[in-house]
Amino acid sequence: MNYRYRIYPDSAQQETLFEWMETCRNAYNYALREIKDWCNSRKCPVDRCSIEQEYILPADLKFPSEVQQLNALPNAKKEFPRLGDVPSQVLQQAIKQLHRAWEGFQGRGFGFPRFKKYGQFKSLLFPQFKDSPITELHLKLPKIGLIPINLHRPIPDGFVVKQVRILKKADRWYALVNIQCDVSVRDPMPHGHPVGVDVGLEKFLATSDGVLVKPPKFFKQKQSKLKLLQRRLSRKQKRSKNYEKQRIKVARMHHEIDNTRKDFHFKQAHALCDTADMVFMEDLDYRVSAKGMLGKHMLDAAFGQFRSITRYVCWKRGKFFAEVDANGTSQTCPECGARVQKDLSVRVHHCPECDYTTDRDVASGQVIRNRGLSLLSTPGLGGIESVCAGVLPGSETTRQVPKSRKGVTRKAKK
Repeated sequence: MNYRYRIYPDSAQQETLFEWMETCRNAYNYALREIKDWCNSRKCPVDRCSIEQEYILPADLKFPSEVQQLNALPNAKKEFPRLGDVPSQVLQQAIKQLHRAWEGFQGRGFGFPRFKKYGQFKSLLFPQFKDSPITELHLKLPKIGLIPINLHRPIPDGFVVKQVRILKKADRWYALVNIQCDVSVRDPMPHGHPVGVDVGLEKFLATSDGVLVKPPKFFKQKQSKLKLLQRRLSRKQKRSKNYEKQRIKVARMHHEIDNTRKDFHFKQAHALCDTADMVFMEDLDYRVSAKGMLGKHMLDAAFGQFRSITRYVCWKRGKFFAEVDANGTSQTCPECGARVQKDLSVRVHHCPECDYTTDRDVASGQVIRNRGLSLLSTPGLGGIESVCAGVLPGSETTRQVPKSRKGVTRKAKK
């Protein structure tokens, strides 16, 4: 697990950390330049010379792999003494970060690694520690020393610190502590009370139990103030001290919006786990809807982040989480399963077949719940109670409660 703590380095320590980030950025860009040069040298046709590109490297030169570039660091430190100021493992992690991006590009077929501009390398990874670097008041890093830390929650017993990542956001510094415990954690099994969650712009979420949560719209609340700060930033001369001060104010506002939104998502995820044992959500790609007319509001709500946080909170608290098919959840009756066509302007669900009436979003949550329960209705789960004992709308056909066979005998086949 990762715990994030706020740290407070002094001015000298901040300057050292920033210089290390710039050194790692230069090493990252140099290694990427080697890869790009090798790729460009292989684009020339075999039987003719290209007017635009020619072989700029020997034809038998091997690809600059991760091991090769890591082995070249000791000789590079002799030529560039600045590389020796950074801890060796931290510098190696910058090269490894590049090759993780390269492997992702090879697997996906797109997303070629890009050069890091000035100030874009904002983290340093310390991958190994002999002893625990965290005390109640300080974080001890190599070549830097003790840094005050706000240990707002202690590290649990049995966990050891594996690595620490120093992260800078706006003008604030954080330590992302990776802790590990050698235990086997089983995935939660389906059990208890189910709940379906439908998310939207008019109501942030609506559950199958009838719980409605209004959208907080964090970005919209701060948009006017952020617009004012950005207007002042545009009037400053770039690279000046006043420009840097104003840029930090803008970054601090974005950081505040991000923290507030994430805190709201965690609270809602814990609220769902307090009331249910199984949580079902729609399997949607919110990146597509974020490119539409309501893209700004979709990004402000951050439904994808909320789903990821809910999945993590359910795993941590032993609750079952699953995603279901999102096709037609708002056009289906949760009671009888009939198709009920309605526009977005219609906010009440009324089924002409069974005369069932409820809120449109609540009905969608009930359909999501029913689909989640139908996924669990497998022969391997026969005879297991997977829902609560109470009668839920639309769940009568998916209950797994075995009926009593007292006084009933099976007739022999003739």
